[in-house]
Amino acid sequence: MTDTGVVRDTLTAWAAGHGSEGAVRRLVAEGGVRTAVLVEGRSDLAALEALAACFGCTLEAEGVCVVPMGGAMNVGRHAGRLGPPGLGLRLTGLCDARERPFYDRAFARAGAPAEGVFVCAADLEEELIRVLGVPKVEEIVEAEGDLTPWRTFTRQPAQAGRSPQDLMRRFLGTKKGRKIRYGHLLAAALDPGRVPDPLDALFSAL
Repeated sequence: MTDTGVVRDTLTAWAAGHGSEGAVRRLVAEGGVRTAVLVEGRSDLAALEALAACFGCTLEAEGVCVVPMGGAMNVGRHAGRLGPPGLGLRLTGLCDARERPFYDRAFARAGAPAEGVFVCAADLEEELIRVLGVPKVEEIVEAEGDLTPWRTFTRQPAQAGRSPQDLMRRFLGTKKGRKIRYGHLLAAALDPGRVPDPLDALFSAL
């Protein structure tokens, strides 16, 4: 089976307007890709890959490729190039509530069903923190050696009055690469019986 990373990089390049359509179609066929899950960035990809492992699901074996778009504003281009008007892949997506209108318009233009878009209330990190609980996330933060930066962050005057959940969500976004690392770690820590609703619905639809 073709390497998933190669397929993902090829689809990303194709969405940006690069590559030969014939070569892309051959690679997609060789990789058995039938569904593209459009997500904003690499932290979403890390979380979905970890969650797939928790479900005992191998995404590539299911013909699924998760495509980080480098920002929700790119969903129109990705939906058009990868979906029914382009490569003909089935489209699904995971987004934040504020990004839903971009996805709805892009999926409608591409002829993909709106039911394929799954929505996090604030963002994916908020969903994971809410289900796990801040004490559990703090245990993971401590295990990763980030407890001192976390406590320093919570004492900053600018963070006064925020809920523990909101503080943790903001902390995860304060350092480059941290959201990606913790996206994987928090998703891997989930009990398979307690998964955030949008993630559970997404995996049920794959």
